[in-house]
Parts: sequence; C-alpha cells; structure tokens
Amino acid sequence: MQAGWHLVPINTHLTETEIAYILRDSRARAFIGHERLAQRCAGAAEAADVPPEARFAVGEVPGFRALAALRERQPSSLPSDRLAGQLMQYTSGTTGRPKGVHRDLAAFDPDTAIALYAQHLLRFDITPGGEHVHLCGSPMYHLAPLAYAWFSLHFEHLVVLMDRWTPQEALEQITRHRVTTTHMVPTQFHRLLQLSPEERARYRTGSLKHVLHAAAPCPVEVKRRMLEWWGPVIYEYYGASEGGGTLVKPDEWLRKPGTVGRPWAGAAIRILDDDGKECPPGSPGTVYLKLLQPFEYRGDPEKTRASRRGDFFTVGDVGFLDADGYLFLCDRKIDMIISGGVNIYPAEVEAVLLTHPRVGDAAVFGIPDDEWGERVKAVVEPASDVTPGPELAEELLAFCAERLAHYKCPSSVDFVDALPRDPNGKLYKRRLRDPYWQNRGRAI
Repeated sequence: MQAGWHLVPINTHLTETEIAYILRDSRARAFIGHERLAQRCAGAAEAADVPPEARFAVGEVPGFRALAALRERQPSSLPSDRLAGQLMQYTSGTTGRPKGVHRDLAAFDPDTAIALYAQHLLRFDITPGGEHVHLCGSPMYHLAPLAYAWFSLHFEHLVVLMDRWTPQEALEQITRHRVTTTHMVPTQFHRLLQLSPEERARYRTGSLKHVLHAAAPCPVEVKRRMLEWWGPVIYEYYGASEGGGTLVKPDEWLRKPGTVGRPWAGAAIRILDDDGKECPPGSPGTVYLKLLQPFEYRGDPEKTRASRRGDFFTVGDVGFLDADGYLFLCDRKIDMIISGGVNIYPAEVEAVLLTHPRVGDAAVFGIPDDEWGERVKAVVEPASDVTPGPELAEELLAFCAERLAHYKCPSSVDFVDALPRDPNGKLYKRRLRDPYWQNRGRAI
C-alpha cells in the first residue's frame, strides 16, 4: 500500500493450477510465497512462467529468492511522486472462474490515503489509540479480515493474529489479550453457541466493545443469543469486495431484528425488479449499491457491464427495504429456489435448521422436480456429538414443518461430515447442488 502496488491476496487452499491462473490473470510482476506452502508455490510459479527474479519467499522455497532481497540496493529516501496502492481481491469463484476486482490507484499519497481508509472504523464507533486490541481470526486472503486488521494497525491498536480459528481458541485469545474489537461471520457465531454453558463460563468476554460481522445473512435467533451472551456490542454491515454498504448498530438491530442496516454516509441502496424498475418498500428485488469507487472485473467486461445499472452495481443479492429505509436480505439470486412458480429463499430455511440443537451446520438448495420445477433439499452437518440417521432426518423435517410454511420445508435431508465452507465461512453451495443438475436446465 505504501509502494503503490496492486496487492493480490491468494487463498492458501487453492491448488497449483488455481494459483497459477491468478498469477497469469493478474499479470503479477512479483510473487511472494511462504515455506509452509513451498511445493504449491513452486509449482504454480513454474506453471505461470513467473520469472525466477520475480519469485520471493518467506522462509525457504526452492527457486525463490529471500524476501529481504527486495530491499537490496534500494534508496532510503521516499520517492516524491508516490501513489497509494490498492487491493485487487479475486472473487471467490463459486459461480465460475474468479475475477479480480480491479481499481485504479487513487490520486493520493499513501499516508493520506491510508488515513482516509482507516476512518471507516469510526462508523462502528471505534476510535484511534486508547487501549483497543483487535483480534483477527479469519484468513487475510479475504478482504474484510485483512482490511480491518490493517485499519486497526493504522489506528495504533494492538492486533492479535490467529493462525487457525476455533471457538475455544478465539475465546482464549479474547480472555488473554482483553480483546475489544474483532470481525466474525455468522458461522463462527453458531459454533461459539454450540459450546456448553459450562465451557463458555470459563472465559471472560467483558472486554469486547465492537464485534463486527458480515459475509452472510445471520439467522435472527443466532444473533439474538450472541447479544444476550456478549451484550450490545455486535455491529453488522453489508458490502462486498466490490464496495458497500449498510450498517446497523446493536440498538437499531434490536428494534428491527434481521436488518443489515441503512446506507452509511455517502452510500445508497436501490431495490430493482428484473426490468430495472424500483421495488416498493417490503417487495423483494435485486439489491444494487451505489458505485463509490469505480472498479472492473479484470478481463471480463461482460461481467462488469452486467453488474451495473447506471451508477449502481449488484453482486446478485435479493432483498427489500422497509418503510424506514432499512435493508433486509433474502438470499443470493442464484441460490433462490423456484418451486411451482413460488420463490423460496434457502437462507430462511437454513436459519430454522440452525436453531435445532443437533445441527452443526446446514445448507439448503433446489433440486430438479418434474412436476414443480424444483424442490427443497437440505444437507446437514450434525453437531459434534450427534450420530446422523433416518431418525434424525425425520426429526428435522418435523421441526421445519412446525416453523415454516409447507412449501418452504425440505422434502428430504442428507448428512455430511462437513459442509464445504472456506475458512471465512463462505459456503460453496454449488459443490452440493451441481451434481443434481447435471444434464438438466435450471429454472434460474
């Protein structure tokens, strides 16, 4: 960011082929790898034809130069014409090849730009200096964990990095370092709540003052229970790698459970139908966010064009605004189930399943049905001490039937050891859904 580069964080779970694709697509001028991933780094560099002089390593990676070599024969004075760098995040690739979200470098020197970016924390009532301690518990190849750790550093806060998130280790770090701020996703909330009351009582969480969360719709009951446990410290926002967004503070959310808030200063939201017309309050449509900083999907002008409506863009979410301008999300448009011409939002069904004490995680999606077009399928990861089987499946179907309209209820439940989520909580639903749709056309 100080040197004026486009920084491309790479998911450490990607294969050599996937890493090589990003190196080629981003036209990387330098590749920095870590020795824990030495084999994949070396293989990807070869596959992408990264020149040997452009490969740098933290630790020992065959064929890579030491990272310290970047500093050799460099002047100690700052250039007079510096511009701030930019992050170029690659989209998750859950709907196809990942694309880099590319923005031109801002016409600011780095110190000015970084100070402006870090001011984002003020929206969450987080102030510079003081005794703040930020816990980063998610991988920094995701934009939000990287950005909030980076903002916190520039507010002169202590930043604690976790190498791997577990609910017990997160609570241990909060207790040990008296953490005041952190960023989480709903999956992490759910896993924290699965700990027994006795286990939770072993840790001290009273230092927490600002817990930020986003990335996926949070079931109302999950968030309500977290607020009961940690108090009114949980702030929710809605945005994407492409931009944002909305914000809801704890007291607002308690008045309007389920909302992801209203647009923050300078932002705006529009809800449009398929013809591009404004939807009235309470009527779901595609969520469009105001384009605050121009971007393009690198190498994909069609995707860039398709996501735009004038000065607004969408990432494909469906939602509605209430009469007071608060945004409520329904689901991703691509995940919506259409059964007998009726729209069903999987997130609503998943939220019900996640309140069952024997459910560790849940995914809901549409599968082919010759009569109705699609029917509702649930895939459940049982809680850690639960043995799945037909009896549990029937119990979960009955549980849904008591809480949901008949047409929203799953027609069947399957069990898996673990749902395919990335470490930041994003569910790769296509991996579960696509096998059912081989050689079939989807309704959407």
